[in-house]
Amino acid sequence: MERKPCASCGQKFRPRPQTPTQAYCPAVACQKERRREWQKAKRRIDPDYLVNQVKAQHAWTRSNPDYWREYRLAHPEYASRNRAQQGERNERRQGRLIAKMDASPAKTALSPGIYRLLPVSPGIAKMDACTVEITVLSSPSAKPADCKETT
Repeated sequence: MERKPCASCGQKFRPRPQTPTQAYCPAVACQKERRREWQKAKRRIDPDYLVNQVKAQHAWTRSNPDYWREYRLAHPEYASRNRAQQGERNERRQGRLIAKMDASPAKTALSPGIYRLLPVSPGIAKMDACTVEITVLSSPSAKPADCKETT
């Protein structure tokens, strides 16, 4: 069988006779890349697969809550590099808002009423954070001028 270039590393390899359309060589890194590409395509075309992957990731995160904290402690160079890269991304954003999931709640409660929500220029939102502008259009205690009271 003819040798062909690997889709990942570019090195020539001889495909297995059982899989003549084999595109990746047997190297571990290339096989990981093949699986990664397959999963990416599968998530794009199969919504059920995507939902299952998200559920599995959430379950793993719940069962390993300290993983990233411990990883950063064990790999300070990773944490330092990540911090520097985040600083660069923030500079490129130039003033766009960043929402954090642990942001402090407002000090004052809003009064009941009718509010208008307006979109803000795009920023980074983590988890399910939302940024809105709230403008009071009317007060619930104020009665319209032409309202007749009945006794």
